[in-house]
Parts: sequence; structure tokens; C-alpha cells
Amino acid sequence: MAAGDGLNSKAQQPINSYIQTQTESTLPSQPQRPASIYHAADRSANQSSPSFISTTSTNNDKNKDFDVGEADERGISHVDSRYSRLNRPLLLCAIVAAISSINYGWVIGSINIPSLVIEECSGGPETWTNGFPSCIPMSSTLWGLVVGLTPLGAWAGSMFSGIAADRFGRKRMLMYNNAFYVAGALLSCTATSIAQLSIGRFVSGIGCGVAANVVSTYNSEASTVRSRGFLGGFQQLMILLGVFFSQVVSIGLSDAPLWRVLFAISAAIAIGQTLLLFFIPESPKFLVSKGKLEESQAALQKLRKGLDTSMEFDDLLTTVEASKDDSQPPSPSMWQVVSGKTEVDLRHLVFSALFLMLSQQWSGAKGVMFYSTEVLSETFHLSDEEIKQIPTIAQLLTLGIGGVGALAVIIGMHILDKVGRRSVLIVSSFATTICAALIVVGSQLDIGPMVATAMYLFNFVFQAGAGFIPYLCASELLPYYALGSISGLATSVNCLTLFIVSFIFPILDKAIGAYLFVPFIATNFVTFLFGVFMMPEAKGKSITEVVDEYKGPVRFVAGPFSKRRQPESTGATLDSKAN
Repeated sequence: MAAGDGLNSKAQQPINSYIQTQTESTLPSQPQRPASIYHAADRSANQSSPSFISTTSTNNDKNKDFDVGEADERGISHVDSRYSRLNRPLLLCAIVAAISSINYGWVIGSINIPSLVIEECSGGPETWTNGFPSCIPMSSTLWGLVVGLTPLGAWAGSMFSGIAADRFGRKRMLMYNNAFYVAGALLSCTATSIAQLSIGRFVSGIGCGVAANVVSTYNSEASTVRSRGFLGGFQQLMILLGVFFSQVVSIGLSDAPLWRVLFAISAAIAIGQTLLLFFIPESPKFLVSKGKLEESQAALQKLRKGLDTSMEFDDLLTTVEASKDDSQPPSPSMWQVVSGKTEVDLRHLVFSALFLMLSQQWSGAKGVMFYSTEVLSETFHLSDEEIKQIPTIAQLLTLGIGGVGALAVIIGMHILDKVGRRSVLIVSSFATTICAALIVVGSQLDIGPMVATAMYLFNFVFQAGAGFIPYLCASELLPYYALGSISGLATSVNCLTLFIVSFIFPILDKAIGAYLFVPFIATNFVTFLFGVFMMPEAKGKSITEVVDEYKGPVRFVAGPFSKRRQPESTGATLDSKAN
């Protein structure tokens, strides 16, 4: 279950008290707002009056960032924080939280380049120094299991992270989660057997799963409306940067026994983040849900430094209060949502969210991320002596793959809101299919440079769209009352698919060799067909509009066979639930 759904019933009384006596509370008094800015509760009172958005849109078009204008004696401007762009305090807090995502990328990327040294003892015969072996020889099947245990651990971590984050808080949960990173790193860097290395990878995977859930929750709850799209892709960017950094460092630490230091660095990253987390605020939404109103307003002001947060805080109180309203029907179970037995049939939207998370991992991109060194070593027919000469051409090419992926996400994040999710997914998945075919052709013709170039293009076009869009889909397609249960299910599908792909990738490599990417031609083409005929488009639409347009059973919603519903006027019930 995604973090953010559970709310403490004890918070009901203080929230009610604040709403009833806002001006009499102990919270700091807010600066007088100019007449052009309207309270959320009064926006519908006069339809002829210009809204805050309309009165500020001209300035926003002319200026890249908000002009904070005049400030009062406390340094608070009269600009409504709800519509502010990404500012420096918010970006710094998001970066500190996302260090867990960087560590995620480090964990999954650090095992790639030294893989042949560890599993095949390519650096020389196994020797023992100070009680530690120089390598841990094993078959390709066992190596696939060791690598696959990380996403399996991530699945386990995702299962409890939401409940734990609702109990302890997002920031504190990130602190606690670093214990998994530290424990997993220590087990891996001191491994003397396959079993110990496997356990270490699994424990580190738990940390990855918790990070994947809690980081996205913290950034989503801390973000403004205008920065939500950027921060939505921020997590994937940080993961890829972690992969890239790990591969840069791996060039110098892939030989025995230095690969142990490579695994230990994950613990150092976790300890450093734990110290930095003391300097960022907790999620304002979490604090309100616990009835800590003054702390919540202070945290929100830190995230919106120099802006007027009074109306955003009022909206936050209203949202939390509405979620506690006893007159609303209880949230439906996961089975009710999946089977369409809710007031609004969400089956097509649920299917879309689950399919996108599945397609992200069956694309073969993580196989490239985990095993590119081995695949490229075979492609360039490196001898045992050449493999010992670190860095090899395969290792250097692997380094570039990670950097290209991070660049692709940045580009994709900038074009997503201009082009639309569906169009980006269609182009990305089709291009990924073509690149997978080129890898097969190059492997069959035994043209190493062609294979390497196709792998670069494969990772680039995938990460520019199909790689990060799935992380946005659930929050953009599903109303709030279904988001928690379906997000947890989608994360589970994602992690279990990654485990399967990670496990079978080296087995397929040994079994079918040059035809390794043939299955991924098929899977990426299926994703392309989904984008053409079934992908809902959320660009420029509220959740209420998306639900109204795409509600109903699983079906074609685009193309000649489409049965897309025309948007209808939504009732109060749907509006309240979707918000």
C-alpha cells in the first residue's frame, strides 16, 4: 500500500479545531493577502471575477520563475505558493530524499562491471586473503539468482513500506530504511559464500523497495502543482545517476579484492543521507494527518521559502479533513477496484497502470543494466587475458550506457508535458523494438560495434519515455481512494517481473546467444500496441476528467477499434473521491 493513505484518527480533533477557529489558533498570523488572490473556499462565489491563475498567467509566461513581489516584515511574499514553480529549498529537499534512489541505482548497477571477476574468477584463480576469497565462483544460473534477489527484496520492501511510512513518517522511514542498505552492503562486501552474497543482495533489495515507495511519496507530498511532473520523473533520474556513478567507480574497483569496496560504498551513501535528513522538513501532509498543525505549517513554509503558504495550508487541511469524513463510504478493497465493483468502474485504468509497470521490466532494459558487461564481452570475443586487462572495452562501453540513460530521462521529462504521455510511450516503445532487432542482427552478423551502438540507442529511447512514464501513471490515472491499493499491487508486479527477467537473462544468454533480444522484440512491440490502442492520455487533464473519459471495462480507447467514452459532467461524489 502506498504511503500516505493511513491517517491517525487522533488528528481529527485538532484539525476540526483549527478549521473552526483559524484566527484564534496559536499558529503565526498570515500576511494580509491582496484582493487579486482568492481563498479556495471563495473561488466559486463569483464566476465573473478573475481567478488567481488567470491574474498571474501573464507574468508566468514572461518570467521563467515567479516574481515574489513585495514581502512583509517576516519575508513572506503575497504570491500563492500553490502555483509556484520548483524552488531551491524544494529541490534541495527532493535531492536529499532521493539519495535513497541514488543508492538504489548503486545497488543494482555496482554488480554489473565486476560480474566476471566475481562469478567466473576472470581476474585469476580463487585465492584467500585475510579470510576473504578473491572471487565466488558459481554457474550462470546461480549468478542470475544472486542478481535477481535484489528485485525480490525490493518486492518485499514495497509490501510494508507504505504502512511503516504512515506510522513513522516519510523522513524517519527513510532514516530507518538506511539500516537495510548498511546491513546489505556489509553482508555483500564481506561475503565468503554464495549464500552470504545472496542474503546481502536480498537485504539491500529491501532498502531499494522501501526507497522506491517512500521517496516518491515524500516528493509528491512536498511538491507544488507545477513541479509535480518534474519530480515525478525525478526518482527514475536519480536511480539512473546511481547506476552511472557506480559504473564510473567500478572501473577502478572491479578487480579482486576491490569489488568488495564497491559494495561497501552503499553503506557510506546511506550513512551520509541519514545525517542530511536531519536538515529537511517532514512531509506537511503527514504532519497534518497526525494533528501536528504548527509543525506542518512550519514545514510547508520551509519548502516554499519566501511565498505565502496560507491558502495551500488551508487546502491541505481541507483535503485531510475530507478523507476523515465519516459520511463518506469506506474505501473499497483492492479486489473491488480491480474487478470494477466500485461506484465508478476503473477496470481499464487499473489495467493500464498495472500493464505499464509490467512493461517497464519486461522490456529487457534492466537486463542491459545488469549484464551488459558479460554480453559485450561475448560480442567482442574477449579472451581471458583481455578480460584481465581492466578496464576492458566491454566495461568502458557499459559505463557509457548508464550515462546515456540519465541524459535520456532529462530529455523525456522536458518533452512529456508538451507532447503527451501516450505519444511519448508510442515512439519510445516502437524505437526500443527497432533497437532490440538491431542488437539481434548485429549479434547474428558478429558486428561488435553495431551491437554496442544498438544497445546505446536501446537504452536511450527506452529511458526517454517507457522507462519513467510507468512511475507517473498511477497517480495520474487513478482517483485517490483507489491509489493506495493499486500502487502497492503495481509495485509488486514491477518488482516480481524484474526478478524474473534478472534471473532468466543470463540463462537465455547462454541458451540462445545471438538471439538473446528476440523475446524483447516481442514484449516491446506489445507495449507499442498498447500505446496505440489502449493507453489513456492524461496530459492537461484532472484525475476527474481522466476517470470520466476512460472509466469502464478494458477496451481499445484509440484507433479504428476504439470505444472511448465521451466525457460527461461528473457528480459531486466522483469529484470528492477523485480529489
